Amino acid sequence: MDLTGSGLLLIALIAVALLFDFLNGLHDAANSIATIVSTRVLPARYAVFWAAFFNFVAFLVFGLHVANTVGKGIVDPKIISDAVIFGALGGAITWNIVTWLGGIPSSSSHALIGGLLGAGIAKAGPKTIVFDGVSKTIVGIVASPLMGFALALALVLAVSWIFVRARPAFADAIFRRLQFVSASFLSLSHGGNDAQKTMGIIAVLLYAHGEGGGTFHVPLWVVLACQAAMALGTLAGGWRIVHTMGSKITRLSPQQGFCAETGGAITLFAATYLGVPVSTTHTITGAIVGVGAARRVSAVRWNVAGGIVWAWILTMPASALIAAAFYGLARLADRWTG
Repeated sequence: MDLTGSGLLLIALIAVALLFDFLNGLHDAANSIATIVSTRVLPARYAVFWAAFFNFVAFLVFGLHVANTVGKGIVDPKIISDAVIFGALGGAITWNIVTWLGGIPSSSSHALIGGLLGAGIAKAGPKTIVFDGVSKTIVGIVASPLMGFALALALVLAVSWIFVRARPAFADAIFRRLQFVSASFLSLSHGGNDAQKTMGIIAVLLYAHGEGGGTFHVPLWVVLACQAAMALGTLAGGWRIVHTMGSKITRLSPQQGFCAETGGAITLFAATYLGVPVSTTHTITGAIVGVGAARRVSAVRWNVAGGIVWAWILTMPASALIAAAFYGLARLADRWTG
């Protein structure tokens, strides 16, 4: 790799992409640990280590379908430039920080995709959009929380029927153990789907710089770096969002926590296999609402859930607008220095 001029810029942009991945882990750690922390099965300081480990090893389980979708299925790879990637990452990181400070569990994934669309359109107009990949993502935005909701609701009803004659203390002890399994699968699926988005960004950036023989692929070092950055971000926590996800939407028992985590994990496994870049946040929120609604409709704090839905709706357009502004700044800086 050239270490002068464009080569140094490439390294700097890869570092920014890994910073986004770190913030993704920081921002979305709550998705995989909120339920196990809120049910007091595992203290928060241990839960983050648990989640970080499974975030990291996810690359051993999943392929790179999501990375391919993000890298070449959102905007045309031929229009990718340093300014486009800078704009996309700037938009996504800014939105992540704003929502993190507000304790709002928005989607880091869709912030990145919105940023990529905003910067790509700012450069080449709407013709750059790859509608197949974008439509797949939009379907995922709607389908993933609904699937999480339905699976979690069905699981609550099933386990309630299975354990209807069991003593409450016995059932509680069983599901406290099972939550270790369900939380592991949720963290694994989070690492598998979310880290791949940054892999796709770095891979298409390398492609734009002519690295790797001029063909789009994801090198092993990119896979390891992205998984490590996400795991480190998870270790750093994200306690504002843990509180929102774990207690503000509805109160959870170990049985409900297990059902929410399992429903969310199944949804994410399916999406990752199909190469759909869905939101872990959307999915687990839908699952948590599902288990709360199974108890009674009033058990869900619908005003909190409604606020989260508004954050989902705003994420892609807001990050796209911010990304377009960052792209414009990058172009101005290029003119001034050129």
